[in-house]
Amino acid sequence: MAARKPFGFRSPEPDIEINKPTQRKTFWQQPPWRFTLLYFLVVFVFFYLFQSSLGPRREEIPYSVFQEHLNSGRVAECVVTEEQIYGTLKLQDESGRPRHFVTVPLRDAELAEKLHEHGVKYSVRRSQTWLRDLLIGWILPLVFIFAIWGFISRRVSSSMGGNFLNIGKHRARIHAAAHPEVTFADVAGVDEAQQELHEVIEFLKNPQEFQRLGGHMPKGVMLVGAPGTGKTLLAKAVAGEAGVPFFSISGSEFIEMFVGVGAARVRDLFEQAKQKAPCIIFIDELDAVGRQRGGPMVMSGHDEREQTLNQLLVEIDGFDTGRGVVVLAATNRPEILDKALLRAGRFDRQIVVDKPDLTGREEILKIHTRELKLADDVDLHLVARRTPGLVGADLANVANEAAILAARRRRDAVTTADFEDAIERIIAGPEKKRNAMSREEKHRVACHEAGHALVAIDVPTGEPVHKVSIIPRGVGALGYTLQLPVQDKFLATRPELVDQLAVLLGGRVAEELMLGDVSTGAQNDLERATEIARKMVCEYGMSPEMGPGTFGRRQESPFLGTVFSEERTYSESTARRIDAEVAGLIGDAHRRVTGILTARRSALDRLVVVLEEREVLSGDEVRELVAAKKPPAG
Repeated sequence: MAARKPFGFRSPEPDIEINKPTQRKTFWQQPPWRFTLLYFLVVFVFFYLFQSSLGPRREEIPYSVFQEHLNSGRVAECVVTEEQIYGTLKLQDESGRPRHFVTVPLRDAELAEKLHEHGVKYSVRRSQTWLRDLLIGWILPLVFIFAIWGFISRRVSSSMGGNFLNIGKHRARIHAAAHPEVTFADVAGVDEAQQELHEVIEFLKNPQEFQRLGGHMPKGVMLVGAPGTGKTLLAKAVAGEAGVPFFSISGSEFIEMFVGVGAARVRDLFEQAKQKAPCIIFIDELDAVGRQRGGPMVMSGHDEREQTLNQLLVEIDGFDTGRGVVVLAATNRPEILDKALLRAGRFDRQIVVDKPDLTGREEILKIHTRELKLADDVDLHLVARRTPGLVGADLANVANEAAILAARRRRDAVTTADFEDAIERIIAGPEKKRNAMSREEKHRVACHEAGHALVAIDVPTGEPVHKVSIIPRGVGALGYTLQLPVQDKFLATRPELVDQLAVLLGGRVAEELMLGDVSTGAQNDLERATEIARKMVCEYGMSPEMGPGTFGRRQESPFLGTVFSEERTYSESTARRIDAEVAGLIGDAHRRVTGILTARRSALDRLVVVLEEREVLSGDEVRELVAAKKPPAG
């Protein structure tokens, strides 16, 4: 029921392609399947036009003349079909060759008897269908096959960004060097990273200044940071400031189903980059292709990934830095990258793009609200204070959601209330106004959230309560208590962690005191409290019983916060002591909270009554109710 952790967003950025003039393809530049279709069409027309010259020349005669020849015994042989009768007469033409005839028959049941009576050698055949046989048996199947081939080739070509026969070509998007769309004026909150990247810009603009003293620019610069912090935006800003071509490609675009395609694309990419030097090659999500090698040899995609990585290592190590080609890469999982990528001579400079502080968030909000019409009551500094832990993509989403809410409410400008609702929507999820709770559930949620708020106000290091709500939001959140830090903190002391345990247990203890039992609503609170207590014992060395040491070895992403593996390096007896210490910390926090809420029972009752009535209370209203000695009138 407490406020959930903010989740990250990744705002898509449109690709900026070079505006090249469209060149019309000549006849010889057409796809090969078109030549095949044209060939069969020419053959068909040739046979159709010159079919009469393929056999002997026949004289067309009336059927009555044919009967006269037949009755006179002048017919040597003939072929009878449904459409015509053709054959040879016993007569000869002027050149001494037998005369050939053709006639259109009538339905004559006695024809066979007459032919037999006059000794004519005859045969019965079907109509001449060589054109139909050629069309159905050869041309149409080939046309169908080549049509399917053309359809598949177009689909594969569209997915590969070109002709599917040229799968070895790189798929990088080349951004225009002239009129850059992104500069450092569009980037904020990462001042240290900008200062590091200024050297790259100076080298691309004036490489002779570095070479004058014998130095050279690092071949590769890696941007490392959490998702949404602006790594891709920084790379585009470098290209925009330097005014050079910018090759942008994702690490996953190197890999295809065909073995060797990734390595070929790497070679083609670096070859074209050398031709367009000075320029920048930007590889986003480098961990897709640069994972650490090792383990038994495997086939298929893993083998293809290793070949691509090997070729990338060779290309980065082989090109001359004096030509003005700089490789930028971005990743949020540096711990899984191959060590050969990070050695000196390749990606020898790593720049951390961290989450913005209070000042950085305010600057980012100013950029994303430049095109918004803000009301006079909007204070971006206050909005920045209310968004701790959010990155640039999240702040862009806050500004966009606020503008959408203002438009939905038919306002003339975006107000502070719109920003408030947008922040709550991103942190806790959208409101569920139709999810009506029963009176008993509503009372329980009010008790729970009132317990959180009252303990947060009472503990010495508790962060100020900004808002308390019992309106359902998001997935499974029936209420939340929103706290805002006074200032950004990068370290936590033991008293602060102990106070956090107390605030997390405040809702469950309030249910115990006021209702006599507990519910499943405290599940997330208990998970977070147990995690904090275990880290205090096993990672932070904050347990007097266990002493200043760490227990266990964990592999986790420093930016994603995900634990990939955990190795147990202690004995069973130590594990029992750790479990006892974790249970002791949670038990101490439970007894402490019970004492606080028991002593402040009257304030807790007042807070529950008003919260049930109004459903949403601001931080100032909560503090007034807690400090009051009697319930407010009306």
